[in-house]
Amino acid sequence: MNIVTDVILPLALAFIMFVLGLGLTGADFLRVVKQPRDFFVGGISQIILLPIIAFILVKLWSLSPELAIGVMIIAAAPGGVTSNILTAFAKGDVALSVSFTAIISLISVITVPIIVINSAEYFGDDVKNISVIAKAILMFMLVTVPLIIGMLLKRFVPNFVLKFEPIAKKTSIVLFVLVLLGAIAAERKHVIDYFAQAGLVTFVLNLVMMIVAYFIAHLFATGPAQKKCITIECGLQNGTLAIFVANEFFGGGIYVIPAATYSLIMFGTSLIFVYLVRRAI
Repeated sequence: MNIVTDVILPLALAFIMFVLGLGLTGADFLRVVKQPRDFFVGGISQIILLPIIAFILVKLWSLSPELAIGVMIIAAAPGGVTSNILTAFAKGDVALSVSFTAIISLISVITVPIIVINSAEYFGDDVKNISVIAKAILMFMLVTVPLIIGMLLKRFVPNFVLKFEPIAKKTSIVLFVLVLLGAIAAERKHVIDYFAQAGLVTFVLNLVMMIVAYFIAHLFATGPAQKKCITIECGLQNGTLAIFVANEFFGGGIYVIPAATYSLIMFGTSLIFVYLVRRAI
């Protein structure tokens, strides 16, 4: 048994989603009704356009089926929780960012298995033993249930959450780093070769998606703050969930590498974006 992938990884994912729930209220879900235009612009960009762009790139690139599927996994993942922090730094719509992260994370319980399994079938991987329903249930237990528990604690023991949430957020960052390092260490014999193959395509995916999201938001979003939020949300993916999916669906290995490279790249590009938009203010 691999202690990192079999124990730490699922626990880390559950804890990260629990921490997300600690910061949520019912208003974060009702905001979709109040700001439907902004939500649908960002939601369609992230749930539909990102996987489409990823698919086009892996078709154009000379990638092995395993790496191609790995790219589709990170493209299918929902936004990362750090998107809320970076949206605040960019002076974007933080409340909208929180709503995006929460709702798309819940939707991902269905969308991720569908996108990933269909991608695997297309690229010729053997997915006969993978059940969409079984994987959706597993993701529900590790994504939705911890998030709901966090929300319930926020609702019924707010004083405890007020003290615990800052510690929990720092812990979730540490867990993410451990998972990322563990995924890289597991492939240490081939990591340089794999990174050379997957690094550029994931960088292009991240950059192209942020540019596309920025201009779509410029055309259809309601204001500058919402435009910044949508761009960051479409650039930052939940790397922990992507690594978990790669391990749970395909046993890890080379499938994990695109999630690892993207997770490293996305913070750099997002911080540059934050710097540029703050400078333009």
